[in-house]
Amino acid sequence: MNYSRRLILPVGTLFIRFAALTRSLLISLSLMFVCTTPTAAQNITAEEAVDQYISALLMTMEEIKPLYETDREAYFSGVENALAEFVDFREVARGVMAKYGQGPNGASAEQLDRFAVVFRSSLVEFYGSALAEFGGVEYEFIKNTQESRNPERSSNVRMSILGDDGDRIEIQYTMFMNDDDIWKLRNLYVQGVNLRRQYYSRFDNLMNRNSFDIDRVIDLWQVEE
Repeated sequence: MNYSRRLILPVGTLFIRFAALTRSLLISLSLMFVCTTPTAAQNITAEEAVDQYISALLMTMEEIKPLYETDREAYFSGVENALAEFVDFREVARGVMAKYGQGPNGASAEQLDRFAVVFRSSLVEFYGSALAEFGGVEYEFIKNTQESRNPERSSNVRMSILGDDGDRIEIQYTMFMNDDDIWKLRNLYVQGVNLRRQYYSRFDNLMNRNSFDIDRVIDLWQVEE
């Protein structure tokens, strides 16, 4: 398999607008908006699954990008559908809530479900708008030196991304196989920075500022640069 590819994604003014970490997260998240069909895990590794998702990006963005100017609702719906194929938002939301989603005083199942929906919508709105202006990156997979204890059910996939500004960024996808035997994304690391932990810091800050009212925090939640 050839692991060196060229993606023609929209880049331009984004790198001016965002700080370095946010820019890195945007590049990596752009590689998540990629698939129109779930990838069955039978006879396929996590790395191959990620490669399939990313390979579908050109077709997906080519189809929906014109809708950004003519039909925003349809555009964001397309982005959301593509992202949902790759990401298990409930698992990500659970990780973002962290301690606030556990124990007798933690979030209820309904609150977790509601936060997963709000979190997904905020990501789609913020990064979907950015993707409409995104440019291009090159990527290649890196050999994973840390073997998973159960590689058939969970695995870390490492990738090196070269942006159009010449910077090289390492991404690590934390993948797991769901109950339908489909590889899904649970977490993402950018240059060693834990994405879920970054969003947890925001959630924790909102909890402290709003008397630890989970419902209030969910109402206030939005992804910000």
